[in-house]
Amino acid sequence: MLKHELRKKYKNLRLGMSPEEISASSIILANHVLEIPIWDFFYFHTFLSIQTNQEVDTLPLITLLQGRDKNVVVPKVVSNNSMENFLLTDSTRLKLSKWSIPEPEDGIPIPESKIDVVFVPLLAFDLKGNRVGYGKGYYDNFLRKCDDSTVKIGMSLFAAENSIQGVHENDVALDYCITPKKIYEF
Repeated sequence: MLKHELRKKYKNLRLGMSPEEISASSIILANHVLEIPIWDFFYFHTFLSIQTNQEVDTLPLITLLQGRDKNVVVPKVVSNNSMENFLLTDSTRLKLSKWSIPEPEDGIPIPESKIDVVFVPLLAFDLKGNRVGYGKGYYDNFLRKCDDSTVKIGMSLFAAENSIQGVHENDVALDYCITPKKIYEF
């Protein structure tokens, strides 16, 4: 399927899920993270969930990372297709953006070069590690600025598609994708 078809399909599938299903699946996803060999790293970037889009809830993941004394980094959109990253601390104040994304108002900036692991939001992914996001390119632009060794992990409520048509040369593939039933490694 083409990216725009997959966006529509998976937005509708998410809307068919109850908050309880999303919450339970999000806890399973966070627990699956324990099975991936990333625990020697220090800086973990994660998206903050857009509740109105019924995204994976990243709060269980953040709780897990902080419980293991990892530095959690969260994004803030600063311009067209660009994000800055800030350390998430007890004093970090979050504010909803115009897209209803919780973002840090300010804080300690963390350069892309320090980020070891990125948990990537997505709508769909395929068996090659390609992903479909919302189509604005924020994460692809961000991931291209990260070190080549940065581990990229998708978090999906659904299984992989066989193939995504229309993958661009600027799209950055995942290293892993976690679903409630399986961990895919690419």
